[in-house]
Amino acid sequence: MSNTSPILLEAQGVAKQYGKFVALGGVDLKVRANTVHSVIGPNGAGKTTLFHMLTGTKSVSGGRILFDGHDVTREPDHRRVRRGMARSFQVTSLFLTLPVRENLRLAAQGVAPAKALDCWNAPTGPRSCFDTVAQVLERVGLARHAGTPAGNLSHGQQRRLEVGMALAAKPKAIFLDEPTSGMGIDDLGDMKRLIQGLKDEHTVVLIEHNMGIVMDISDTITVMQQGRVLAEGVPADIRNDERVRTAYLGNMITGGKA
Repeated sequence: MSNTSPILLEAQGVAKQYGKFVALGGVDLKVRANTVHSVIGPNGAGKTTLFHMLTGTKSVSGGRILFDGHDVTREPDHRRVRRGMARSFQVTSLFLTLPVRENLRLAAQGVAPAKALDCWNAPTGPRSCFDTVAQVLERVGLARHAGTPAGNLSHGQQRRLEVGMALAAKPKAIFLDEPTSGMGIDDLGDMKRLIQGLKDEHTVVLIEHNMGIVMDISDTITVMQQGRVLAEGVPADIRNDERVRTAYLGNMITGGKA
């Protein structure tokens, strides 16, 4: 864990309203480089809305977002991708009929969309992103499934491929929205090790309901409630915070699902 590493991502008073409904009521967040920073909270706390704001898939109603020294508050998501943000979603979004390696190639090319959408030329030479694809296949443990259609993978393998697609863009920060959702016990260990290893080269911002994983791999945990930050700290602090227990965790803080 590194409490002294530079701040890569900062939210300053980020707000989001839908009519009279306040989804985010002014969230402050500082994410340090090369850490795993988890965002937790009960359903409806505003976690996914915050992810939308940070990654640019939806626009803020107020506040500022700074990433890698740039004010990205008004930048669309594709610009933020080019700055080094990558995201996986709560529901798998893969090209199910394409082989695993082609999913990764398209993700690697997606940083430069004009090249990715070149349907008239075969993906040879630099356009094949061969080295990047090979590295990611090894990193997510899918090298022997490179030629398998993504739709034929197990659910756990599909979730790892989705993380791989985010990694293929060579991001500075990777945003993972419930990457263990729907996983069986056998797949959890693989995903946990994968996420923990990412911070060697990346910064990880994680939404996760599995409290055992959150407590084991997080450097910092931000707890949200009703669109605001309730508490923030290292896992031991959050585990023992009475406000957090009262809000929603109860005995689940010891390792169950919230």
